Amino acid sequence: MHRSLECSACKADHPVDCLQNLCRECGKPLLARYDLESLRGRLSPSEVWNRPVRSMWKFHEVMPADDSAQAVSMGEGITPLIRCRRRGCFETFANLFIKDEAFNPTGSFKARGMSAAVTRAAALGATTVALPSAGNAAGAATYYAAHAGLKCHLFMPDDTPPANIVESVVGGANVTLVNGLISDCGKIVRQGCERFGWFDLSTLKEPFRIEGKKTMGYELVFDMAKAAGEEALRLPDVIFYPTGGGTGLIGMWKAFDEMEQLGWIGSERPRMVVVQAENCSPIVKAFEAGADHAEPFPNASTVASGLRVPAAIGDFIMLDVLRQSQGTAVSVGDDELLEGVRELSQLQGIYACPEGGAVWKAAQKLVQQGWLDPAAQIVLFNTGSGLKYNHLFPPGQLPQLDHTDPNCLDKL
Repeated sequence: MHRSLECSACKADHPVDCLQNLCRECGKPLLARYDLESLRGRLSPSEVWNRPVRSMWKFHEVMPADDSAQAVSMGEGITPLIRCRRRGCFETFANLFIKDEAFNPTGSFKARGMSAAVTRAAALGATTVALPSAGNAAGAATYYAAHAGLKCHLFMPDDTPPANIVESVVGGANVTLVNGLISDCGKIVRQGCERFGWFDLSTLKEPFRIEGKKTMGYELVFDMAKAAGEEALRLPDVIFYPTGGGTGLIGMWKAFDEMEQLGWIGSERPRMVVVQAENCSPIVKAFEAGADHAEPFPNASTVASGLRVPAAIGDFIMLDVLRQSQGTAVSVGDDELLEGVRELSQLQGIYACPEGGAVWKAAQKLVQQGWLDPAAQIVLFNTGSGLKYNHLFPPGQLPQLDHTDPNCLDKL
């Protein structure tokens, strides 16, 4: 299967058979391209979906490996699409679904990207990888590097959720805490890669994490068809995506274009909605201003660590996707998104991460504003498990009973 790398901005071609990061001409992200025309008509959706491969690597023709056996895989992908029950604050929504990425091996959607990135890095001879992370990417990088036999260096803000730090240390990564934001950690990673020869796995500075993330888009057309009880692949009307670096959003949009070239779907597209935290919303500000690029967000802060990205290298691609799709960008406060976590937990039985709580509250907000029709087919992405954020929900004082007291239940 012929593959190539193309700059997302200047369209310069790059070789696919060596380790590299950004475009050598303009410094923008590289995107993988495939000979989709040769696959059109001979690669059927049903054949791919029915393969006995329990991972995203069933789509290997449009991935950085010739077959699933070559992948550094632990069963990532093929996550459930859950229809929300119409009760309480969810009553208004007639066709609301949650794509729950908490079912991935390391508890978040980051497993998809790291599986693809580590697969390609290992195949091209990397021995040590490095990246900045404010949360789930750290754990995913740790365990996929371990699975591949690679060393892993992580640089994390010192207020990163404890669960992410612990899982990375236990997994054998070299973890260094930094008194700053993920952008500050990224600067140290760049210096370390230049000095020690590590391979940089940072978001969109490496060409293949996006290839893993795009499989969320490939899966979604099958999920929606099944939900409708139909054979024809279909897309939802609107997709809400919690956005830090934006790789998942960009990846899904890439997947939709690829599937159209394969003849799997037509030219229809869902409206894409970027969701960010109020105190770290560079894409929202840029979209509202009609800008093509986002300025770094000053004094960025939010409890949703995956949203605390003050500057994203793929900003111009995200803004283009929003405008192409007639979508929008919205921000929510920390108190709101934590309330969203509680509502998803108590009314849907889904212990979502704060980022998942954010997309739910964003959907409510856009209905109230009249932008979103609650009868539309809407997909919210919960990008990880709430278990990584237990520190945000201290249980407080709980009732205690003496089990030796025969009347103990009378005290409830």
